[in-house]
Amino acid sequence: MDRSNSTGLPSLRLSTIFAMTFGFFGINMAFSLQSSQLGRIFQTIGANPNKLGFFFILPPLAGMIIQPLIGKYSDRTWNRFGRRMPYLLIGAPAAALVLILLPNAGSFGFGYASLAALCFGAVATLFMDLTSNVCMQPFKMIIGDMVNEDQKDLAWSWQQSFSNLGGVFATMIPFVLTLIGVSNTAPRGEVPLTVKAAFYVAAIILLTTSILTIMKVHEYDPQTYAQYHNISLQDHKESPSLMKLLKDAPKAFWETSIVQFFSWFAILYLWTYATGAISLNVWHTNNPSSSGYQAAGNWYGVLTCVMSIAAVLWGIFVQARTKPTSRKFWYSFGLLAGAIGYFMIYFMHNKWLMIIPFCLIGIAYLAINTQPFSLLTEALNGQHEGSYLGLFNCSICLPQICASIASFWLFPLVGQSMPAMFLVGGIPLILGAISVRFIHSKFENR
Repeated sequence: MDRSNSTGLPSLRLSTIFAMTFGFFGINMAFSLQSSQLGRIFQTIGANPNKLGFFFILPPLAGMIIQPLIGKYSDRTWNRFGRRMPYLLIGAPAAALVLILLPNAGSFGFGYASLAALCFGAVATLFMDLTSNVCMQPFKMIIGDMVNEDQKDLAWSWQQSFSNLGGVFATMIPFVLTLIGVSNTAPRGEVPLTVKAAFYVAAIILLTTSILTIMKVHEYDPQTYAQYHNISLQDHKESPSLMKLLKDAPKAFWETSIVQFFSWFAILYLWTYATGAISLNVWHTNNPSSSGYQAAGNWYGVLTCVMSIAAVLWGIFVQARTKPTSRKFWYSFGLLAGAIGYFMIYFMHNKWLMIIPFCLIGIAYLAINTQPFSLLTEALNGQHEGSYLGLFNCSICLPQICASIASFWLFPLVGQSMPAMFLVGGIPLILGAISVRFIHSKFENR
């Protein structure tokens, strides 16, 4: 730590910020494989495409439950391992184990499209999201705990950049393995080895990067934390209910949550329908057992990689231009770029041209995963910050649940067309971009 700024929090060395953000490389390997391969896995083991939304309800439901609880209890956890790190110490090994189990849902002899196989996959997905959320939440909280406003945009940007790089690495594994001769097909109802290997590698790296963060990040003790945040030690002993915290939440919490609702409603349809849309538009098949469909699954991995690289490069560009007063502009800009990308996917029938809309979606993804947290944490005073970040995660999870439920009606309405679901998804991104205007920012010139 080098110097203090006007907020009381010291400026951190770049090596410290690296240590507290690099762990997202491993965390997002898990989430990227979940988002890019989950639809592929469930269709491969026999799930009805019209029922895919059901399997995407479970992960956000887990997040809505676990993240507020992690936030609430970690606010009061102080021991020799720190405040947030004990939860990472528990969550990382559990997440690694579930990552190994999930892609094997069709490999235990349950049978194609059997209830047992689908239930195993659903339960494994639920626990994968539970454990991944336990890992993810400490990384978000320590930025609010330890990083001042001058460095906060940098920290969120680094965290998202490492997150994107993890996504790049994870989603390219099936494609690269196929190129070097590993079979990208499997017996009916089983997930190809290329996909299984990606999950196994993700498990190892998630565990390794989490251990690195635990070893290198030294959280503030209660006295130091209270001093830097200008609060009393008694505040750490207070434990208001989550409902009480919601009642007292700052305006920015609710205003940003509205934008989050529109953003993540759209993102869920990317995760659910991208492989099927690419398969139908480019390879002209919707048969999950076909080589064309599996090739589309690999290409979606490549496009997810493209999306992540675009987000990293855009993050570097925006970081040099983002100040607290310009957060809302870049937030709105990113959502509009994503909406254009969604609309373009519907019309694309060339796999190379698909790169363009996914670059635009990468810009949106960076905005969605950085600006809301800067706008929220600038409105908090350090008291109950973990609880508020946990509650704020509901603004990510609830829209995914709503989008999943809505898909049971919307998907038949658009003729069971997976490409058409991207036309549906682009609309909430436009609404989100408009809603950004109504967020009250502490640093905005009014």
